[in-house]
Amino acid sequence: MVNGIIILILVVLLCFGIKSSIKHFKGEGACCGGGSGSVKSRKPKKKKLDGPVTGHYTLRIPGMHCQNCVNSVTRGINSIDGASAKVSLRKKSAEVSCDRDIDKADLIRAVESAGFEVESIS
Repeated sequence: MVNGIIILILVVLLCFGIKSSIKHFKGEGACCGGGSGSVKSRKPKKKKLDGPVTGHYTLRIPGMHCQNCVNSVTRGINSIDGASAKVSLRKKSAEVSCDRDIDKADLIRAVESAGFEVESIS
């Protein structure tokens, strides 16, 4: 009887662990400083550019794991005057629109200041 109770407790704990891991790898769980709840409330506002779009970059950022990672990268890129980012967790990339000439090194520094590495930029 005691062995059955112990096995039941272990099975329940294993189920919770698997459920949490699945949420984490789908980017739905909290990690990377996101706390225990949803981080969607701290989502950065969409940045509007002052002028017409004159340039476009795609940055590959493989280290993002959750919405908090996306928010950090978005804030980092949006802090550059003339740049607006749309970051995708699923694609592990950032689409950056620019209304002026922006050096690629500035974009890379912004992502690195958010704690991530840029794999490639095009």
